[in-house]
Amino acid sequence: MKKQQTSEDVKELKDKFAISQYNQLVLSGVDSIKDVEIFDTTLRDGEQTPGIALSPEDKVRIAEALDKLGVRYIEAGFAASSEIERDTIKKINALGLNAQVLSLARSVKGDIDAVIDSGCDYIHTFIATSDLHMKYKLKMTPEEVRAKAVESVEYAREHGLKVQFSCEDATRSDLDFMKSVYKAVQDAGACSINVPDTVGVIIPKAMTYLISELKKEITIPIAVHCHNDLGLATANTLAAIEAGATIVHSTVNGIGERAGNVAMEEVAINMLANYGIECVNMEKIMETSNIIQGITGVHMAVNKALVGANAFAHSSGVHVHGVMGNALTYEPFKPEVIGAQRHIVVGKLSGAHTVEGKLEELGIKFPAEHMPELMETIKKLAVAGKTVTDAELVAVADDIMWKKSADKKECVLDELTVITGRSTTPTATVKITRADGTVVTTSDIGVGPVNAAVNAIRKAVNEDMTLEEYKLSAITGGSDSMCQVAVTVKNVQGDGNMSFGRAVGPDIVETSVNATMAAINKDFARIKNYIHPEE
Repeated sequence: MKKQQTSEDVKELKDKFAISQYNQLVLSGVDSIKDVEIFDTTLRDGEQTPGIALSPEDKVRIAEALDKLGVRYIEAGFAASSEIERDTIKKINALGLNAQVLSLARSVKGDIDAVIDSGCDYIHTFIATSDLHMKYKLKMTPEEVRAKAVESVEYAREHGLKVQFSCEDATRSDLDFMKSVYKAVQDAGACSINVPDTVGVIIPKAMTYLISELKKEITIPIAVHCHNDLGLATANTLAAIEAGATIVHSTVNGIGERAGNVAMEEVAINMLANYGIECVNMEKIMETSNIIQGITGVHMAVNKALVGANAFAHSSGVHVHGVMGNALTYEPFKPEVIGAQRHIVVGKLSGAHTVEGKLEELGIKFPAEHMPELMETIKKLAVAGKTVTDAELVAVADDIMWKKSADKKECVLDELTVITGRSTTPTATVKITRADGTVVTTSDIGVGPVNAAVNAIRKAVNEDMTLEEYKLSAITGGSDSMCQVAVTVKNVQGDGNMSFGRAVGPDIVETSVNATMAAINKDFARIKNYIHPEE
């Protein structure tokens, strides 16, 4: 998409990237890479992911997103597969995209005719060249395969199509035979050739050798198409680029058959970070990834490079402390480069630095003197490995501050026991130290555990006290979500006054009791402040 960066661009990148200096050391011996073009096959190879079935409308939306991303080529589908597919490719062609739209085709005249009918002026045609495929799938001799390859390229060229040609299963094909096929299709008018690692079996050093050997014979651009069966798709793609390939077949999020294709975003970030080449609009990567995830229903593993939920997430206190000082201490590049955001995650292993960083991120000014209580609450919540969500952290911090804004407790809940279950009458026992210093233990029943607990508290404090309003809400949607309870009680001290209390916690019964006690103490604080305003 874009040529190599200027010196000013490179200087700007240094403020956003912190890549190993050893990369540049070894790359100094590599011939200068002038440009790399992204050939996106999300709509063709990506759709072959088990479980994905894209509607024509889906494909149009994805094509528009890919065009905004700035890919050079969009392989819109396999025109010969169905009339619906051809019509969809026609719709994509009619969008007037900046990207070159093309269709896949076997080296068969009928397939090529379907591409012509779809309105494409560019075709990607292929035939298998490995002994394994020729013997068991095609049942053709090498001579017949070469002749078919040439015939298909010539036929497409005669009908005005530009052609990219692939030797399917190239990385398991005989090198001399493959060279002869590529040279023949080059002579027949192919614009570029593609080298597919169809089942993802090559290693980077071998890919370097293969592309280097082909470069000795081929003068047209070389593309590479890597699958990720052995987890080497990105490494193999970079090796191919260093050896002279200038076109990269990829899919957004690395979707595709079996273990998928090389992920476009992984290639793009490596090209920019290590080679100074911007081959897509980098700031659109996260947006495009999310669009693809939403449409296909294939969501990324949390630890997926770049676009996984944890790609820029930090929970360790040491890491968060470093990131707060300089993000590059624990990030290879700043997330805004790809339109992503950094996340500070609060959980079991989080320290004060993590929580402080998260509060700062959320725009909350939390007093340092109350941090120990906040940390204690968080540790209790996260004891089972639960991650405390942003909403929950805000609620807990707010609850602590709300409680701290009141005077000291006049009534203290010393003990709480609740018995409930199927075929069991909910029963609660509380031990409360009242405002006058007396200690009272009472029990009561109710229609549920919360009702039983509140009834027991009423007995201990003032039987004329009533619960006027009770509101319960889950802060987030999970079954382990914290809840927030708000209550209004009346007549705590027999004067008809109403008092409000609230609490936040993981247990509905305990949180409801805490909210009730908060309301009771707020009423006592009202009387105290009225009688002794100097205090």
